[in-house]
Amino acid sequence: MERPYLGKLLAIAVIVIFFGWTAIRALGARPAETPNASSFPKPAIDAPLANSSKSQSAVFAGGCFWGVQAIFEHVKGVNSATSGYSGGRVKSPSYEVVSMGVTGHAESVQVTYDPSQITYGQLLMIYFSVAHDPTQLNRQGPDTGSQYRSAIFYASDEQKRIAEDYIAQLNSAAIYSHPIVTKVVPFEAFYPAEDYHQDYLKKNPGNPYIVFNDLPKLQRLQREFPSLYRAD
Repeated sequence: MERPYLGKLLAIAVIVIFFGWTAIRALGARPAETPNASSFPKPAIDAPLANSSKSQSAVFAGGCFWGVQAIFEHVKGVNSATSGYSGGRVKSPSYEVVSMGVTGHAESVQVTYDPSQITYGQLLMIYFSVAHDPTQLNRQGPDTGSQYRSAIFYASDEQKRIAEDYIAQLNSAAIYSHPIVTKVVPFEAFYPAEDYHQDYLKKNPGNPYIVFNDLPKLQRLQREFPSLYRAD
């Protein structure tokens, strides 16, 4: 058999395997639930707005960080949102290694906000209602693996208490048809992702992944939470 012909066969085999695996992953997916903001409750327990302007941070994981970062960048009171990795065993991991699902990291977003303008509970409300579907275990949409898990990395006992109480509140109200699987775990470290991941939606609004998975979330934020939405 001639080598060029063998090379073509191998290339075809790789393509078939890739699309076959993609199809198998898709079979295990279910559509994301998108509860309407009018039925989505505010946290019963929350920190009050601070009396003076200062900076606090929160770290959330909810699937691919491109969309989660973009959502929080459009929330009033948020000073910055950075894509990165948290919850793993390796220091300063790379995207390629995290994507293999062997380091324990989750794609995460570190949100720096002014607690005199927005509360931690309000950030959680955006996180649970718009940023992702908290009932999907180790996946969001087309992305599967523990690196896409739903997790809150709390930095204080207050953040832990507010997050756990809000999850119990949402489950009790049956906002979703499936139980929330979000893990509330202590924050240990956050490693910013590579530069090309930062502001990915803003730089690549026409990317098919962004158009299908993330732009609808941004539109929901603007439509359903106008008092918390900011244009840029």
